[in-house]
Amino acid sequence: MEDVQTQMKLAVANAAVDQIQDGMILGLGSGSTAALMIKALGAKLASGEFSEVIGVPTSFQGEVLAAELGIPLTNLNAVNRIDLAIDGADEVDPSFNLIKGGGACHVQEKLVASLSERFVVVVDSSKIVERLNLEFLLPVEVLPGAWKQVETELLKLGGSSVLRMAQFKAGPVVTDQGNLVLDVKFSQGIHDPRKLEMNINNIPGVLENGLFIDLVDEVLVGEINSGVVGVKKLEAIN
Repeated sequence: MEDVQTQMKLAVANAAVDQIQDGMILGLGSGSTAALMIKALGAKLASGEFSEVIGVPTSFQGEVLAAELGIPLTNLNAVNRIDLAIDGADEVDPSFNLIKGGGACHVQEKLVASLSERFVVVVDSSKIVERLNLEFLLPVEVLPGAWKQVETELLKLGGSSVLRMAQFKAGPVVTDQGNLVLDVKFSQGIHDPRKLEMNINNIPGVLENGLFIDLVDEVLVGEINSGVVGVKKLEAIN
């Protein structure tokens, strides 16, 4: 039997797939909830409900899964727009600012989100927070030869960071772009996500960070009330 969190993830994944229309170019997100969405999309393609959708994956992991399910794929260089992107998040604040990058895919995820006409975020209720970075560390992708220099500059901004280490190999996590990831903590959380996103990206050696600002159109949240799993659509507080 599926645990409650998996049930919530499955509910929001299916709710997001319900927004897909045949003929769309889709941004296919990364992570556990996005994987459930990709599987649901694959099932609809297999049943004939969809026939002409094309996916733009945000990670190598998502690309492999989509290919296994027979979902036609393309890449960012081959399209000038994405109709709908569906992705998860590690944290969502009341203004729909996000932290993403727990899977070290935030560079491609941000590229896909920024090219999308509509960006829908799917999460379970544990990902909704009042302020970013109080719990989840902020990922910053850096050039391998610059991580120590970037670490020093992040400290000047008030952020202490650690180099993310791999679990099943010796050494650090290496992103799909061949870079490293610093996970950053600000002691009081992030008060001004927009300003911080720009300040971090202006540090030489930084490719991108996991703050997603002014990109989200809708947040679907899986929740459980009186033992019943449902989906709630959130409205941003600006």
